[in-house]
Amino acid sequence: MAAADLSRDLEPQRGYLLRVARLQLRDDALAEDVVQETLLAALAGSGFSGKSSLRTWLTGILKHKIVDAIRKKQREPTVAAAFGDIESEMDIEDFDAMFNERGGWDPKPAEWGNPQDALNQRQFLDVMDICLEKLPPNTARVFVMREVMELETDEICKELTISANNLWVILYRARMALRLCLEQNWFART
Repeated sequence: MAAADLSRDLEPQRGYLLRVARLQLRDDALAEDVVQETLLAALAGSGFSGKSSLRTWLTGILKHKIVDAIRKKQREPTVAAAFGDIESEMDIEDFDAMFNERGGWDPKPAEWGNPQDALNQRQFLDVMDICLEKLPPNTARVFVMREVMELETDEICKELTISANNLWVILYRARMALRLCLEQNWFART
């Protein structure tokens, strides 16, 4: 892809990248900086081969920039981060209706077909973004840190000042909520 074409195609991705960065960093100025660094790296490296979508490629670059920013923040002495009351965001009992008295699914999850095929569809990624935006902010942040940015448990716990048990409960809540959202908004349609 020519540099001029790449430059033109990057600008529409800025809003998405900024939403992801703000969700993770909770600092508007730092999020702007990280997105700017991502776009500059994309232009400078011009390693986009077209094997994935432009958004996927940029998200990969952004992921590394966010991880660098988080690690830099961890090295700096700070006052305890205000992560908010994550326990009040979602309650595990919110998902009780999904199971019968013996612990089985009620109703059974919808057939998802081949998940890899869904991931290759632009519309699925749009629905996934919408489902992530419906999650409570801190729950979405934890999910993205673990599943998109692939941070380790101890890194997430240290950044958010939560225990590993809290992390796994939050991830469970996020996955259950995303499952419901995707079933209602994607798999029920197809």
